[in-house]
Amino acid sequence: MATDAVFVPAAGKQTHYRPVHRTVERVFYSGMAILLCVCVFIGFSPTYFQAGMMRAPLPSPILHIHGAVFTLWMLLFIVQAAFISARRVKWHRSFGTIAFCLPPIMIVLGVIAAIDALHRGVKIGPLDPAVSAAIPLIGIVGFTIVIYASWRARRRPDAHKRLMLIATMGLVAAAFGRFPWSRIGLPPAAGAVTGLGILLLILIIYELITIRRIHRSTMWAAPLVFASVALAVPIGMTPAWHAFAALLNRTIGPHV
Repeated sequence: MATDAVFVPAAGKQTHYRPVHRTVERVFYSGMAILLCVCVFIGFSPTYFQAGMMRAPLPSPILHIHGAVFTLWMLLFIVQAAFISARRVKWHRSFGTIAFCLPPIMIVLGVIAAIDALHRGVKIGPLDPAVSAAIPLIGIVGFTIVIYASWRARRRPDAHKRLMLIATMGLVAAAFGRFPWSRIGLPPAAGAVTGLGILLLILIIYELITIRRIHRSTMWAAPLVFASVALAVPIGMTPAWHAFAALLNRTIGPHV
């Protein structure tokens, strides 16, 4: 699939977008970074942040590392947005080199944490452990593709910032799954899809207002990340996924 995140358009065929007032742009992306961090804090507050973080009574040691690394990513995300808002572009680029060391670690930790939960028989709402494991594992695939594309697009700010935001939105879906959706009759998985959909809709509305169209990066990355969350449960319910989950549980589960 050819996207602007991977392939550079031929000369004379590059897509041009309506100019956006820089102040409006900085306020939007800084505001979204703050909103995502607030969502993460609310979602994981009872079991992690208010429970003492590294002192929280988590069921597995790997979850402490997983939680610390993903929290660091959210903090770096908001710091990077602040650098741009303060016009410290050189600081943003220098810091970004360090920040991009985290995604490979996050991907590995995410897979290990998901298999660990599968081996412990963790259920998300009414879903069985195999289906529950599909939610983080398939979500990680979407995050991996988009975060890699954002690295490839690091010299094209209009694409890079959108891909970074969309990739991080995908991570925040896990926090949405821990919101008290049961009060309105929604299971956790549906709540995660709902929360992610709202975030993506905010981005789309912003683009329609500012550039009067959906940016090329958003056009492919937003559906991909949304699908990786929304389709995880249907995929997890298939016999093929259950067989795959049983293989992971049998071969890797005992060693994580």
